[in-house]
Amino acid sequence: MKSIFPDTTKRVQMHTNERVNNKIKEQTFANICMYQDKSEDEIVYRIKELDAEWDIERVLEANAASAVVISTILGFTVNKKWFLATGVVGGFLLQHALQGWCPPVELFRRMRVRTSSEINYEKEALKNFI
Repeated sequence: MKSIFPDTTKRVQMHTNERVNNKIKEQTFANICMYQDKSEDEIVYRIKELDAEWDIERVLEANAASAVVISTILGFTVNKKWFLATGVVGGFLLQHALQGWCPPVELFRRMRVRTSSEINYEKEALKNFI
């Protein structure tokens, strides 16, 4: 049975502008090419950097959590209308969970924040050089 929700591993890329996806792919390929003549130690170090790279999901979660905390504090201390921001952030998170898209994702993708699949692609390619 086909799901009405997009595949988890491809949903962010499906909702990202093709030009942005291509820029991310080009940068990933450039990263890979840069390491094809490097020593094993340099490649291992790069793989460790990739292990620590935040993917789009982690960036979105940290951003949303920060917005919820800040808007909740402002709701209690400044004006109750700030609680609306908490609801909006929750709505964005739900939309992202279901569709793979919400307004902050577009911004983060333009900042070239990659998906875990895109990061793993680079890691697997670099492992072939070892």
